[in-house]
Amino acid sequence: MIRGVIAEAAFDIYVVKNLPDAWQSLPIGGDVSYDFLLKTGVSELKVQVKLQRSKQGRPYLSEEVSRRLGFLPGMFIVETQQTRSGGNSVTGESTRPYRFGEFDILAVALYPSSNKWTTFRYTVADWLIPKQTDNSLLETYQPIPQCENEDWTDDFETCVAWFRSATKKTIQGRHPKP
Repeated sequence: MIRGVIAEAAFDIYVVKNLPDAWQSLPIGGDVSYDFLLKTGVSELKVQVKLQRSKQGRPYLSEEVSRRLGFLPGMFIVETQQTRSGGNSVTGESTRPYRFGEFDILAVALYPSSNKWTTFRYTVADWLIPKQTDNSLLETYQPIPQCENEDWTDDFETCVAWFRSATKKTIQGRHPKP
């Protein structure tokens, strides 16, 4: 958990503080599903920061997660669920999974694979893989390619442009369905 806090601080120091002057980091109030609220011009952007998963000091890879997810081998993994525990007292549903629309961009600190807190990979949140049992929720584990591709970039402003383009798609990283 402490490394997740470090990832957020690193995003603030190495990404937010280095954005052009037109960008502002706005204060966040209450219990929200994003870590940063950034504003440029009239538009606001909600960014969730996560740390790439690791296991025993090494990057956690796609072949180590459940086979039912059908991820391609050799991909890094990020866990996209809230760290708090609990459930909805009325429905009994877990409140840990994120819902689509709760944040705009996912920023993943790649420290476990790069050994640098300055290394991030970004994608548009609406492009993430939905949960197989409920398409309104994000799948808990998401695959990240080891290199940039058409779904993931190492450049924050490129990801912002992708988000603003309103392109509809789902990230790659799964075996094609027969």
